[in-house]
Amino acid sequence: MIEDRRRAAGSFRDPSGFVFSIEGQVHRQVNQIYRDEYDQLIQSGLYDELAGDEQLIAHTEVDPERAVTEDVYRVIKPALIPFISYPYEWCFSQLKQAALLTLEIQFKALEFGMSLKDCSAYNLQYKNGKPIFIDTLSFERYREGQPWVAYRQFCQHFLAPLTLMSYKDVRLQQLLRVYIDGIPLDLASMLLPRRSWVNFGILSHIHLHAKSQKRFADKPVPLDRQTVGRTAFLGLIDNLRSAVEKLSWQAGNTEWHNYYAISNYSPAALAQKKQLVAEMLDKVTPAPQLVWDLGANTGLFSRIAAERGLRTISFDTDPAAVEQNYLASVANADTNILPLLLDLTNPSAGLGWENQERMSILERGPADVVLALALIHHLVISNNLPLEKVAGFFHRICNHSLVIEFVPKRDSQVQKLLLSRVDIFDDYNQTTFEREFSKFFVIQSKHSIADSDRTLYLMVKRDG
Repeated sequence: MIEDRRRAAGSFRDPSGFVFSIEGQVHRQVNQIYRDEYDQLIQSGLYDELAGDEQLIAHTEVDPERAVTEDVYRVIKPALIPFISYPYEWCFSQLKQAALLTLEIQFKALEFGMSLKDCSAYNLQYKNGKPIFIDTLSFERYREGQPWVAYRQFCQHFLAPLTLMSYKDVRLQQLLRVYIDGIPLDLASMLLPRRSWVNFGILSHIHLHAKSQKRFADKPVPLDRQTVGRTAFLGLIDNLRSAVEKLSWQAGNTEWHNYYAISNYSPAALAQKKQLVAEMLDKVTPAPQLVWDLGANTGLFSRIAAERGLRTISFDTDPAAVEQNYLASVANADTNILPLLLDLTNPSAGLGWENQERMSILERGPADVVLALALIHHLVISNNLPLEKVAGFFHRICNHSLVIEFVPKRDSQVQKLLLSRVDIFDDYNQTTFEREFSKFFVIQSKHSIADSDRTLYLMVKRDG
C-alpha cells in the first residue's frame, strides 16, 4: 500500500468520491455508492464524447490499491490542470464561457441518459486557454419526469453573477468571494435594475425564481409530485443558454484598460523594455515552467513569456484589462496564458470550511519567475506598503527569478500619484529599493530604460 496519500482539503462534500494526491500527483477515488453512475458514464459513451471534445477532463484508471478508504470502486488519475483558478478571479467572458460549456455538457448528457447533479462553477477550470469540466462525479442517471436538481445552483453560480456584471457593475462578481455557493437569487433580484424585469430570461430565472424560493422556503415540496418531461427539461436548458448568450459587458472606462496608450513610454523605450524582458527570461536557469506576471494589464509582457512556451498567469486588478487580455488570448489561440483578476493588496484568500476549500493565492505558488513591471510605485505610493514588505512578499511567491522595474519619484506616472496626497515616502528611492530587495534577492543585472528614468532588474532569489 502507498502511504504518502493526501486527501484534498476542499474535497469532502460529495459522498460519490473525493480528490487526493500521491506524491503530488492528483487522483480521484470513486466510491461504491457511485458505482452505477460511473459505469453509465463510461459505458454509455458520454465520457468518450466529452473527453474527446476536451470538455471533460480526461483520466486513466489506476490500481485501486492506491485508494484512501475501503469503500473504493475505482481510482482514476485525471489529466493535469496546470493552475487552479476560481470564478471570482475570472473576467466576464471567462465566466460566461464556463456557463455555456456547463449547459452544453448538460445537453450532451441527456443524449446519453445522464444529467448533471452539480453545477458549481468550481467544477470548471481553464486549460490551454479554454474552460474544461473537471468533476467526473457530477453526472447521474437521468430519470424521466424528475426536475433538474442543479437548476438553482446554475442560476446562483453563473446566471446571477453574469447578470449583475452585465446590468449593474462588473465588480459585483466579487460577491462570489463572500457567497461560496453562488450569489443568493433574492440578493441578485434586489440589486438588479428595473429594466432587467423586461428580459424574459432574467425575469424567469432570477426574479421569479427568487420569489418562488422565498414562498416555498419553509414548505416541503415532495419530489414525486414534481414532473418535468424531457421536452420541458431541454426547453429549460435552451432558455438558460439563450439568457446567458444575450448577456454582454463592454470593457472600457476603467483606470488601466488603455494603459499603454496613455503611459509615458516612448516607442523606443517600450521596444527596449520588451527586448530586455525577453533577454532576462532567456537567461533564467534552469529553464522556468511557470511565470506570474503581476500587474500584467492587457498582457503585453505576458505574451513574451508565453511565446517562449512558458505557462504564464497574467494577473491584474482591472476587470477591463483582464477582459481585453482574455479576448486577445482567445483570438490568438494562446494556450500558455491565463488572464486572472487579482488585487495584490487583497489577494485571494483561503475560503470555505476551515478556510481550506478554496486555496489562497500563496498556496497556489510559488512561480518560477515573477514579472513585476511598472508595479512597485503603485504598491508603495498608492497603497502605503513599505519596500521591505513588498520585497518579502515577492520572496514568498517567487521560486527562482524576479524581473522587476523600479519607477522613481521623478517619473511622470509617480508624479500623478502624488498629486492628490502628501509625499510621505522619503524612503522611496532607488538606493533603498536595492537595499531592501537585496535582503531577499541577488541582483544579477540591471538596465536603464531608454527615454525614461526607469530601471529594469533581473534578480535571483536568495536561499532561506
